[in-house]
Amino acid sequence: MAIYIKLFEVLFPVFFVVGIGYYLGKKNPKIDTTFITNFAANVGTPAMILYALNPLNISFDIFKKYFLYYLVAIGCFFVIGFIFLSILRTKDIIRELPPFVMPNTGNMGLPICLFAYGSQGLGIAASISALIILCHFTLGVFLADRRFSFDVILKSPPFYAILIAVILLYYEIKLPVFIENTTFLLMYATIFLILMSLGIALTRLKIFSFNKAFFSSIGRVIFGPVVGYILIIYFDLEGIAAGVFLIQCSVPSAILTYLVGSIYSPKKIVDNIASMIVVSTLMSFVTIPLVVFFALKFFN
Repeated sequence: MAIYIKLFEVLFPVFFVVGIGYYLGKKNPKIDTTFITNFAANVGTPAMILYALNPLNISFDIFKKYFLYYLVAIGCFFVIGFIFLSILRTKDIIRELPPFVMPNTGNMGLPICLFAYGSQGLGIAASISALIILCHFTLGVFLADRRFSFDVILKSPPFYAILIAVILLYYEIKLPVFIENTTFLLMYATIFLILMSLGIALTRLKIFSFNKAFFSSIGRVIFGPVVGYILIIYFDLEGIAAGVFLIQCSVPSAILTYLVGSIYSPKKIVDNIASMIVVSTLMSFVTIPLVVFFALKFFN
C-alpha cells in the first residue's frame, strides 16, 4: 500500500499543475506564454542547473557517468526513430527525428525524479537534462535546419550554466548560501511555470495525422523505457540512479523540438512534430505511472 501512496505523492503534483495549465489554456486560448518561455530559457533553466548540479546533490564522477550513459540512450533513440520513420515511409526522416531523440526530461522528467527520489534524484536527473539541453541547441538545430550553427549555442544561457556547474562539480566548490537560496526559489518557480506551460501547449498543438503520431509515439513512450531498462542491465546500474535513468528514458517528446522545428523546418514537418508531442504526452499519462511504479518498487 505504501508504494501506491508514494506513487500518488509523486505524480499528483505534476499532473495537477499540467491540468491547471490546460484549464487556463482552454479558458483563454489567447493567453500569452511568451513570458514563461523567456523566463525559463534565460533565468529559470540556468538557475535549475546550478542548484541541481552542485556538490551537495551529485559528484562530478556521477555526473560524468550518467551524462555518458544517456548519450548512449540517445544513440538508441536515434536508431529507433530512424526505423519507425522508415516504416512510415517518411520523406524527410532527418527533420522528424528530434521528437524521438530528445525526450521531455526537463519539463516532466525533473519534477517527477525530484518528487520520487529527492535531491539526490534531482542531481542525476539534471545531469541527463543538461545533455538534452545541449542536444536541443546543437543536434536539434542541426536536424531541423540540416546545418550546424555555433551562434545558437553561444547565445544560450543554459549552456553557460552547464559550464559553470561542471566547473563547480569538478573542483567541489559549493555555492554561496545566498546563491543557493536564490536558485532554489527560481528552480521551483520554473518547475511550476513549465509544467503549466505544458498544459497550455496541449490546448494549442494540434494532431494532424493521428495514426502516424500514435505509431511514432509508441517509439517514444513504449520503446523509451525498454531502452532504459536494457541499458540499466548493460551498465549494471542500481538504486536511485537506475530509477532516475529509467524515468528519464520514458518521458514523452520535448516541446522544445516543436519550437526549434518551427524556426528551422517546413510547416508540414512541424505539424508532424506537434502531433507526436501531443499524442506521446497524452500516452505518457498512462505509461509514466507504470514506469514510476516500477522504478519505485525495484530501484530504491
